[in-house]
Amino acid sequence: MTHRRGRKPWRWVLAAYLAALALVGFWPTPVDAPAQGFLGQALAQLHAAGVPDWIDYNTLEASANVLLFVPAGFAAAAGFRSTWWQIAGCGALVSACVELGQLLFLQHRYPSLIDIATNTGGALLGFFLAERLFAHGTGPDIS
Repeated sequence: MTHRRGRKPWRWVLAAYLAALALVGFWPTPVDAPAQGFLGQALAQLHAAGVPDWIDYNTLEASANVLLFVPAGFAAAAGFRSTWWQIAGCGALVSACVELGQLLFLQHRYPSLIDIATNTGGALLGFFLAERLFAHGTGPDIS
């Protein structure tokens, strides 16, 4: 398999994942709204069982934002010859576009600079995971 072919499927994965991110990002209401009651109850039970209080809804939301962009960073790193700062820049740009779209077009969504930062961190985490995995010869050379 040539180097170019090794990257092409990852580009399709990235395109599909970005389409899914757009669907989540531009959903008219917060995507976690149906689960907020359950999350509140689960957190209350976890806190009663000894889990620290700093693990709260905001911590879960920030963690979810990081995890949401890990696959995008991974697929971008695998699909293109890129550096960590290019992946970070693209992650930040995609996230900023989503947040701007929410600000301009979606009255029930709440854009946030923290979301941009956590999404960018997730893209970077995906890059470093891909770099680590592919450094062992299990995929395209991303260096």
